[in-house]
Amino acid sequence: MFHSTLVKLTLLYVLIVMIISISFSVVLYNVSSKELDRGLGNQTKKLRNMPPMSNPFIDELEKMHAEQINDSAHTLQQNLIYFNLIILISATLGCYFLAKISLRPIEESMEAQNRFTADASHELRTPLTAMKTEIEVNLRDKNMDVEEARELLNSNLEEISKLEYLSSALLKLAKFDKENKKDFETIDLAESAELAIEKVNKIADQKSITISAKLKKAEILGDQQSLTELFIILLDNAIKYSPKKSKILVEIKKHDRHTEVIFTDHGAGIKASDMPHIFQRFYRADVSRSKEKVDGYGLGLSIAKRIAQLHDGNILVSSQAGKGSKFTVKF
Repeated sequence: MFHSTLVKLTLLYVLIVMIISISFSVVLYNVSSKELDRGLGNQTKKLRNMPPMSNPFIDELEKMHAEQINDSAHTLQQNLIYFNLIILISATLGCYFLAKISLRPIEESMEAQNRFTADASHELRTPLTAMKTEIEVNLRDKNMDVEEARELLNSNLEEISKLEYLSSALLKLAKFDKENKKDFETIDLAESAELAIEKVNKIADQKSITISAKLKKAEILGDQQSLTELFIILLDNAIKYSPKKSKILVEIKKHDRHTEVIFTDHGAGIKASDMPHIFQRFYRADVSRSKEKVDGYGLGLSIAKRIAQLHDGNILVSSQAGKGSKFTVKF
């Protein structure tokens, strides 16, 4: 499909170029022929105004002028044909590369969409398959008691929670992909950071992790709810990969032309091989970097990056395996 579109777009570009080139050639040919005819005609008129004794010479000169006009027109015609052939070959090559460049974002978007659909389908199929298998196995057990039925329901409830989380994450991605800046207002980044810390404190307490903050007022145009979501994602990520009784630092630094919100943990860190991929949808780094099982679908950092981009920001990461990570949101 992409190849046929590329060929069609190339032919369209070449057709446009050749229409313009041939049009200019026809105009140039007509103008040049007329100018040549007019110039030689003026010379003939001046000679005819001379004494009659020179008229035989004028007749011969007119004949030479006519031959010269025909030869010049024929030469001009040949040169224009060669010129248009060169343009045709050059335009075909040039337009092919231009068409390829023009279609590259569309191709990448289609590939990303197909990959996203395949990954989402795979992630949805896993909990559904687990639920179906458990139900089928237990339905075959004619001696299943109430306790076993309760265990089955609890297991299915866990899988449903995973599906709920996944669908919620997908909806957030769709929301932030379509969201625009028309509803932005002046907000304080420190307030959004404080709200995020409050929301994750219970999760941090479960691992006896201390979150300390060095916040200063920093105002930007944005949406407080989405920025709070961004900070929650980064804090939740830091908690997941940090050992028990460790510390996480959140700080805001103001510079002349930008503001930074920095999240520093002393957790498992990120391998160099994983760094280029951590913001890709459904990408999950090697779980061996954490001693504990880490749940998730690899969508959190994708959502975080999209929110940052929506606010003309960027997320910078520095990390070393086994020594922790630093996520800096630069506005």
